[in-house]
Amino acid sequence: MVGYYDKGKHVESLCLIHPREILIAYGPTKLLVDKYHWHSPKVGVVASYTPTDHDVEDHFGIFRGVDQIESFVQATAASLAMFLVCQKNSCAPEDLRDKAVPSFISVGNVNFMAALEKGDTYVILGKITFYKFKQMVCDGRIYRCPQGLDLDDYFKDFSEERLLKYDLSPDFKLISDYYDIT
Repeated sequence: MVGYYDKGKHVESLCLIHPREILIAYGPTKLLVDKYHWHSPKVGVVASYTPTDHDVEDHFGIFRGVDQIESFVQATAASLAMFLVCQKNSCAPEDLRDKAVPSFISVGNVNFMAALEKGDTYVILGKITFYKFKQMVCDGRIYRCPQGLDLDDYFKDFSEERLLKYDLSPDFKLISDYYDIT
């Protein structure tokens, strides 16, 4: 069976829940994922976020690189690993609150090509490169989205092949690359 049960509801994809339902270790001002748009449990995820006033406070309107890294980790290794742990243990994220706090322990290489500002919606494309014993390693990218694009509609027919190739319209602007994030 793909997924897990939470309060009687079968969760077969991250796309069916709000990020706060799986990222239970993050408070409301530290949650840097707005929505999941595509998810393949053993391959990867596409998620999005739009920086707020709080995110850029004291940073001249810029969404810092360190926050982009945190957002990437939340959308990928933290979300994907928690989903798989819940599936394996037939439990809900809340059941693991004291047992499996998602955290990242290593940042491989990160390359920034451009900046993000308050209000810039971006997508995170994250792919799993290794997963064993609750440890997950992901590679991926962050892209600034074209303004006004309906992300749910754009990613409704997305595929594992497209994720692995980072196959997006040229209207998406590459912001950063991530390698070996765990």
